Amino acid sequence: MPKTRPAYPAEFRRQIVDLVSAGRDPTDLARAFEPARQTIQNWVAQADRSEGRRVAKPPPTDPGLTATKGDEFARLRWEVR
Repeated sequence: MPKTRPAYPAEFRRQIVDLVSAGRDPTDLARAFEPARQTIQNWVAQADRSEGRRVAKPPPTDPGLTATKGDEFARLRWEVR
């Protein structure tokens, strides 16, 4: 069973995001503090989206997929779950 830890407090995440915004490298922060570099980058991206500085990427689309087929696939995925 993988080890899990409680979520980092919001204040801690905000401070890490502020440090990255001030020019610190996420890799250096990951070495100094516990969160992984990717986790820190995810926090920065989420903060950017929340503050309107970044737009969420749309999911990849299949050029041969019509809206009707896409709706049908979504319905079938839901039924399978």
